Amino acid sequence: MSRFKNYKIAITLSLMLTIILAFLIFFIFYLLEINSYIKESTSFIIVILIFFFCSAVLIHFRIERFILNKVKGIYSDLLPSGVSQNKMTIQSDIEVLKKGLRKFADDKKLEIELLKDKENYRKEFIGNISHELKTPLFTIQGYVLTLLQGAVKDKEVRDKYLKRTAKGVERLIYVVKDLDLITQFESGIKSIDRTSFDLIKLIENVFDLLEMRATKNAISLIFDKEYLNPVMVHADEERIQQVLTNLIINSLKYGVENGKTEVAIQDVNSEKIVIRVSDNGEGIAEEHIPRLFERFYRVDKTGNRKQGGSGLGLAIVKHIIEAHQEKLVVESTLGVGSEFSFTLQRMTETIHSPVTNGISFGKQVPSRKNNNKIDH
Repeated sequence: MSRFKNYKIAITLSLMLTIILAFLIFFIFYLLEINSYIKESTSFIIVILIFFFCSAVLIHFRIERFILNKVKGIYSDLLPSGVSQNKMTIQSDIEVLKKGLRKFADDKKLEIELLKDKENYRKEFIGNISHELKTPLFTIQGYVLTLLQGAVKDKEVRDKYLKRTAKGVERLIYVVKDLDLITQFESGIKSIDRTSFDLIKLIENVFDLLEMRATKNAISLIFDKEYLNPVMVHADEERIQQVLTNLIINSLKYGVENGKTEVAIQDVNSEKIVIRVSDNGEGIAEEHIPRLFERFYRVDKTGNRKQGGSGLGLAIVKHIIEAHQEKLVVESTLGVGSEFSFTLQRMTETIHSPVTNGISFGKQVPSRKNNNKIDH
């Protein structure tokens, strides 16, 4: 359309010049009383037409050259350093140029927004990791200075402060190890060692490991029903244990007194099962859910924690499940509770306990009965 406009301009100008030339020729011949050539109208018309077409082509070419020279200047300002104009097709069409510049501007705007998001994420990440490392470091520093100022002579005080210092060091190591694990997953260094194992037995082991913590918080760890047969899956046993541990610990952190944390295993299809870790705790506001798996992201902006932890537990869960190429979903209602679900590849049809078929992954699970409670 715009190229037609260029031709239209050239044709219009050429037509005007041709009309002017025709009148000039006619006027000059009239003054010189040269009427014989004008009377030969065919020859006169042919000459005029040849002039019209030649002038139209010449004008169009000059317009193209003019636009091209201007466009070269624009491209030279927009091209990154080191990129040659000869390697690019410089489009002289005005409309195409406008579209190209508009696309260039939109791309740059998007790039700037992405850079701003990255910068904000970088600042937030540095602030979070600074907070995570600063707290135990200041704690260690305070205890060490107290010991250096004479408390070391008192055996009771010395032992108490050394134990607290050891806890601070342990927390530092915990944060650094979790950060290192996430970095290895993100860089592809950490691989998944898939084996076949019984998921029921693994969950029971996690329950045993967290039994004391659950008892302290007055929270019950339960299955949704009694599983009489093994549930064999094909995954990295150590990493899946870490996923379950992190999810249950997170549930215990934000659970309510005399509450429960429930684990359910259900069929998705013949090749997949879904593991659901749900509770009736505090729940999570909807605006926090999209960022829940970010490193150091806190739902509680005050930074207070009833329990310890590196602030990386859910981020590690996300990376492990993604490394297995599985799905992870969270659903939560503030004041009602939360449910974290993830899929795993099953080995054989070993889930013989009566589970509900056709349950789609990520849907809200109805209330379940407790048939296999681990007493605390």
